[in-house]
Amino acid sequence: MRVLPILVIWLLVDLFTFRSVSTAFSGNESLSELTTWLFWLIDLALLVTIVFFVARGKMAQGPNKKLHWLMALFMISIIPKLLLVPFLMLEDLYRFCRALYHAFVLNGDFSMGYRNVLYHQILQALLVFPVVGIIYGVIKGKYAYKVHKVQLKFKDLPEAFHGFKLTQISDVHSGSLDNKALVERGVELINQQASDIIVFTGDLVNNVAVEMVEWIDTFSKLKAEKGVYSILGNHDYGDYISWKNEESKRENLNRLIKIQKEMGFNLLMNEHVKIEKNGQSISLIGVENWGKRGFTKYGDLEKAIAEVDHHQFKILLSHDPSHWEAETLDHDKHIHLTLAGHTHGMQFGIEMFGIKWSPVKYIYKQWAGIYENAGKYLYVNRGFGFLGFPGRVGIMPEITVIELQRG
Repeated sequence: MRVLPILVIWLLVDLFTFRSVSTAFSGNESLSELTTWLFWLIDLALLVTIVFFVARGKMAQGPNKKLHWLMALFMISIIPKLLLVPFLMLEDLYRFCRALYHAFVLNGDFSMGYRNVLYHQILQALLVFPVVGIIYGVIKGKYAYKVHKVQLKFKDLPEAFHGFKLTQISDVHSGSLDNKALVERGVELINQQASDIIVFTGDLVNNVAVEMVEWIDTFSKLKAEKGVYSILGNHDYGDYISWKNEESKRENLNRLIKIQKEMGFNLLMNEHVKIEKNGQSISLIGVENWGKRGFTKYGDLEKAIAEVDHHQFKILLSHDPSHWEAETLDHDKHIHLTLAGHTHGMQFGIEMFGIKWSPVKYIYKQWAGIYENAGKYLYVNRGFGFLGFPGRVGIMPEITVIELQRG
């Protein structure tokens, strides 16, 4: 049923934007007729395919590359139209105001008049840019890994950890990955950062542990002097598909846990470890998934931090950034740095010329990059992989390198 509102919105947007298409080609009857047929046939084909997948229950199943390409086609169809809507509304507002002026000031007839053909031809031409952008995001963008480097200063950081480097990745979503060579290039880029420790902040798979089998060798190559540590994300529990019974679901989770061990990942499940260096230490705390907005709360921060000293320097791994304001900030034990993922930056947005925007900002207050409150920091990784839409437009897959400094 969650698909129905999307289809209704899609239809409304189609009806609204078709006016622009018909206006732009109104001067050529044969071309206008051809455009009309193409406009509706393409959308009808997409609609029938989506309904077919929903009816077969395939939307809730495991890795399915056909679904990814269907989502790509849907994005190519809907995004340019959504960008067109504000311009059409502005034109309608102008025509409405002009009609009011003509009727009440000039005492003429109330008439909206004709739409400006040239204006709509320009709009249709400009739609080439978002279409090209989405196609690029599907073909190249989803593997265009970007390294984000951050330096953070803490007065109480142990001296031995001055210059300590930490690499974070998140949201691999192995069931979506479809190019081994490019993924291995991303793993090589992670290792090239030569960090003291590597952490993974959840969502290794989309739904089932078997998605990760073909990637075990690839991610086993991740190496760091102080080890590789990980936590679970909301997708790792298998909550989004149907199981024969609870035992099958538990077996799936146990298999995923075993796979992480095979890869050399040290999985933290509501627990902590001490990272030692030159006789000094910091605490690395890992909680299971804890999220607002209907996400299951497996995480137990109190359990994970119970035996951590108040004065210890603390780094928390917590998949969902909403956990930061909900529990972490007000905790009586000062948690210096929290590392999260989950949002992917919605895999769509703008990050250039000082502009940082994505639709996900209206859902998550902290959605990408560094945030600070009362000397406590949160870093939200934009994700290594992708989910649903098989691409990235403007928000590139991320490898985060954080250097801790004393000062």
